[in-house]
Amino acid sequence: MRVLIVDDEPPARRKLRRFLDDEGDVEVVGEAASGKEAVAAIRRLRPQAVFLDIQMPEMDGFEVLRELERDVQEGFMPRIVFVTAYDQFALKAFEVAALDYLLKPFDRQRLSQALERLRREVEQAQRPDMQEGVQELLDHLRRRRQYAKRIMVRSQGRVRFLKTDEIDWIQAAGNYAELHVGSRSHLLRETLSTLEERLDPEQFVRVHRSAIVNLDRVREVHPYSKNDYTIVLASGHKVRMSRRYRDRLEQASDLP
Repeated sequence: MRVLIVDDEPPARRKLRRFLDDEGDVEVVGEAASGKEAVAAIRRLRPQAVFLDIQMPEMDGFEVLRELERDVQEGFMPRIVFVTAYDQFALKAFEVAALDYLLKPFDRQRLSQALERLRREVEQAQRPDMQEGVQELLDHLRRRRQYAKRIMVRSQGRVRFLKTDEIDWIQAAGNYAELHVGSRSHLLRETLSTLEERLDPEQFVRVHRSAIVNLDRVREVHPYSKNDYTIVLASGHKVRMSRRYRDRLEQASDLP
């Protein structure tokens, strides 16, 4: 069975490769460290199975699947084992679509269960319902989006769960997002675009390419320049809003 490993964290890729190398009937044909690399590798290497991480910068696992929709329609789609740390909505969606997943940190026994399922599906070769399952997942994600109520952040070796209601605003910091909660801030290893998809658009609105605000925290909006505005939060903090994002704020609020 030809397998591709996709994960942006080298230690995670090494662990999975080590486990898979012990399986006599599994060949790891490649690795990818990002969603974009994954799409290119899948189309180039045509693996029978992909271990696909969900939380990745630039393009997450969901976006990889969306990029591969054309391939699904053309009749090719590798078997997918999703890998995730905590996305409970993802787990529910995978179960609906009858796709497998590994919840980090996983052990050899859990991997063996996933491999047994993969072997059965690969033996039946290009089952059309596999492609239908992937398409069903994509449709399900669009129809029944459930938004995060809590976000897990790691700091100094500890894990903390933040209620999304507590977040004032979010700032992009490279491949990280900085969550501002009152006078404190927390770094999350996730891009702003990926995080935006997880948050309820009726509460959180993108106001700049590098900022998302919690509408419940918005107090005032003032013109700043010809193309920009200043949002004043309840805390007194000011966030820049560009004109191109004004429509989003208008649609989600009572801004005139």
